[in-house]
Amino acid sequence: MNWEQLLSLKRYGDTTKRLRIAQDDTRLGFEVDYDRVIFSSAFRSLQDKTQVIPLSKTDFVHTRLTHSLEVSVVGRSLGRIVGKKVIEKHPHLSATHGYHFNDFGAIVAAAALAHDIGNPPFGHSGEKAIGEYFKNGNGKRFKAQLSEKEYHDLTHFEGNANGFKLLTETKNGNKDGLRLSYATLGAFTKYPKESLPHKPTTEIADKKFGYFQSEKIIFKDVAEELGLIESGKSGDIHFKRHPLTFLVEAADDICYTIIDFEDGINLGLIDESFALEYLIKLVKNNINTEKFHALTNTQSRLSYLRSLAINTLIKDAARVFIENEEAILEGNFHESLLDRSNYTAQIKDIISLSVEKIYQSQEVIEKEIAGYKIIATLLDTYTKAIENSVKHEETNYDQLILNSFLKDFEVEEKSTYQWLIQLSSEVASLTDGNALRTFQKLSGSKLG
Repeated sequence: MNWEQLLSLKRYGDTTKRLRIAQDDTRLGFEVDYDRVIFSSAFRSLQDKTQVIPLSKTDFVHTRLTHSLEVSVVGRSLGRIVGKKVIEKHPHLSATHGYHFNDFGAIVAAAALAHDIGNPPFGHSGEKAIGEYFKNGNGKRFKAQLSEKEYHDLTHFEGNANGFKLLTETKNGNKDGLRLSYATLGAFTKYPKESLPHKPTTEIADKKFGYFQSEKIIFKDVAEELGLIESGKSGDIHFKRHPLTFLVEAADDICYTIIDFEDGINLGLIDESFALEYLIKLVKNNINTEKFHALTNTQSRLSYLRSLAINTLIKDAARVFIENEEAILEGNFHESLLDRSNYTAQIKDIISLSVEKIYQSQEVIEKEIAGYKIIATLLDTYTKAIENSVKHEETNYDQLILNSFLKDFEVEEKSTYQWLIQLSSEVASLTDGNALRTFQKLSGSKLG
């Protein structure tokens, strides 16, 4: 892969080539991507979506929105550090094409800002709930009407693929929609492959899939424009990652490792003395002991250690990328940057404690169980109403559902797969609170 292609400013529907050298430096083309994401309704909905604790009433706890903002800040720093080194190594990028190290930061920041935009309500259990509905629930009735890949999209519903769907949706031809640059879309796509065939390998990019069959054509166009390396067999759409994806992933890994840990402390799920001990182990080579001991309370010490830990991991992740740039461009780097970190052992200790004390806490588990019931009820009610409407067999109840909850949902001229994946995406776009309120209205436990 080469950086000139990887930094493509092309947007879906473009008929002429966009050149970086012709861009206005007061508002870079890639910065437009960031602005479009942050002003989108899909991004705003993240303010009421689970990061750690579903439906939390505590202000301390991060939502998907605050998490995404923090990941974008870390991503921007990573992109700028790496971009500076890449420009130094490949000066023609600047001299001939007009690229600047800030372009790298802007691409990674925009992709990082959007990295959770497709996640359903109730965290990762929301993904599983949608998948379970089609695999083992009443949604299994649609299997015979779908291709193997289409059915797998539904039974293994993936927030990353839904994010790609939301970021590339267009209306009125190509005129409406976010129309992000292909560089940002490439950096966003952690798993540049379709849902099947799924043959787990040790390559991190093979862990999940990155787009639904409904976005197959546009993904292929993005990958070919960026010059991503094909790695699938004939007939399979499977590519190596865009190099900047590793930085987006690292930014996310850094934030959830350190900041979810901090949430656990603020919620009282993790003892503060444990927290200090684990964080000190991570930053012991960089800590200013005089400054640390001058801090008068545990909260200020935690804040100092959190900031130092994030900065330490940013520098180390950037180092790993720069040292392995050639292998990454060749598509021969198959781990996350933090897996090659000098602090892998300390990171694993923190994540292990977070899993035990936070992610498997009773509060989280109870609300995830409720999430399963809520999402299954919404999908069952909606699919029955639409299915009966398509067959012209809708009941009065179905008509009420269609005229209220689904009044803007278009089914005409869509295949079964198309309306099922669109419906699943719309349910996934609900906030935790909206999903709960809709469930209460459908079950008759709440009116108005």
